[in-house]
Amino acid sequence: MSAARRCCPPRALAGLFVWRLRNTGVPQIPCRFVHLYHVANNRLITFQYFNFLKRMYVTQCNKDLSQQAKPKSDSIVSPFHELQQLDQEKKVVHKISPISPVHQSGSEASSRNELREMKSAAETEDSVIPVGAESKEDRQWKEMKLRLDDLPGILARLSKIKLTALVVSTTSAGFAMAPVPFELTCFLLASLGTGLASCAANSINQFFEVPFDSNMNRTKNRPLVRGQISPLLAVCFAASCGIPGIAVLTLGVNPLTGALGAFNIFLYTCCYTPLKRMSIANTWVGAVVGAIPPMMGWTAATGSLDAGALLLGGILYSWQFPHFNALSWGLREDYSRGGYCMMSVTHPGLCRRVALRHCLALIGLSVVAPVLDITTWTFPIISLPINLYISYLGFRFYRDADRSSSRKLFFCSLWHLPMLLLVMFTCKKAALEKEDKGDLPGGSHETAMEIRLP
Repeated sequence: MSAARRCCPPRALAGLFVWRLRNTGVPQIPCRFVHLYHVANNRLITFQYFNFLKRMYVTQCNKDLSQQAKPKSDSIVSPFHELQQLDQEKKVVHKISPISPVHQSGSEASSRNELREMKSAAETEDSVIPVGAESKEDRQWKEMKLRLDDLPGILARLSKIKLTALVVSTTSAGFAMAPVPFELTCFLLASLGTGLASCAANSINQFFEVPFDSNMNRTKNRPLVRGQISPLLAVCFAASCGIPGIAVLTLGVNPLTGALGAFNIFLYTCCYTPLKRMSIANTWVGAVVGAIPPMMGWTAATGSLDAGALLLGGILYSWQFPHFNALSWGLREDYSRGGYCMMSVTHPGLCRRVALRHCLALIGLSVVAPVLDITTWTFPIISLPINLYISYLGFRFYRDADRSSSRKLFFCSLWHLPMLLLVMFTCKKAALEKEDKGDLPGGSHETAMEIRLP
């Protein structure tokens, strides 16, 4: 009896604990988690799915998949106008045609006219479809087949072929300005390696910016945004261009040029690209990226990084500010919609001041060229009119701050750079003049005297 009495209190405590759990609803906690999961699954959930370089930006609503970022309309308007357009699209207007009054003593012709009017009114009502309504097929993922005939054009747009051509041309200008005899094989290898490196950097840049480019009218038709090629193919194309390009520059030209090419790819993809959404310092970093190609052309010809290479890089560095600031001024709505932190969006006054400063800096850099014994003194005189003209347009852009002045400055920058480089090449000092002064690269005055001896 005593043992039974001792066992009773533990059993009573266990029963009391079970009764307490039932009242607090602890067994219902797993059911609540399942219920919350089902509720969240049925609601609108936006997520990013990443699996071995296969990016999918998907919206799930009632088990129907659709793209998260849809291309915007071609017209560039402010976000306030877009909100008004969305409100107007939600309204459905039914057009009702007037019906002539019915006369008691109406003829057959009047009754026929009434029937025609009623028919047309019914047809117009049936043909009215809400603008915002979308079919289920439009929200489904559609398989896009890649044809081999379209692949070269797609890869050209992926590598930004026009920008790559500009990079190669500035590299060629740096090679031509070097005070050494022209060597065709080295020139072709340097141009090929620089072009391949530029294609790789541009492809990686587009790979990282797919969700942001889809929100901008200027970039919404890029191959990765439209799904014309897979991200895996884009990365493979970038690797197949970048690795051989750096190898050609390092082994075929010289290690210094290869190092500059590899550094430029790193600076463009890993520094400039993420900075575009973080700080306006991306413009200065991007200007450094554009200043390196002419320096690569100079180092490919001479094998050294001296004052001439730095001067060419400085000219390209200053030229990019009026060029890009004027371009970004007309794309402020696009950049703000895409989430990019640009001077024209966040610091419009600084954007105009920086463009004007570097327009004036081009005049000073042109004067420095003959001081460094790269060109004759005719270069700053001949280049003064075009430098003054771009400075005048930079001042107009700073004063007016409108689309017209920014457009004029941008189009002027397109022809200003090639003309300035062409004038610089025509005023280049000949190698024989430098030999007379004993200024051969890597040699002394005695070496120059020995070269002139028969």
